[in-house]
Amino acid sequence: MKASMDSLFSALADPTRRAILDRLRKGEASASDLARPFELSQPAVSRHLRTLREAGLIDDRRAGTKRMFRLKPHRLSELDAWLDRFRTNMEASYARLDTLLTEKDPDDAP
Repeated sequence: MKASMDSLFSALADPTRRAILDRLRKGEASASDLARPFELSQPAVSRHLRTLREAGLIDDRRAGTKRMFRLKPHRLSELDAWLDRFRTNMEASYARLDTLLTEKDPDDAP
């Protein structure tokens, strides 16, 4: 099942999950490694990891008795592409406003 954009934004809304993603930028980590900086129970960390996995932001693999988690950067690329549509639109709007303000005759001011 492909994760929706809503699940992506929901997953990113939580600062703990964003911190986990930030840590995973450096490479794979176990759940206990990811939990270390937070004062959270193991079940709470597991819920955060499940949310990130369901949003398609991370995946995991078995490594002996540990489960290793890693970032799935293509989901962040999808988010960037989605945001880029708004960025492009806003830049065009600002460019039109700049042109209008530059062309405005100072004698027309109230």
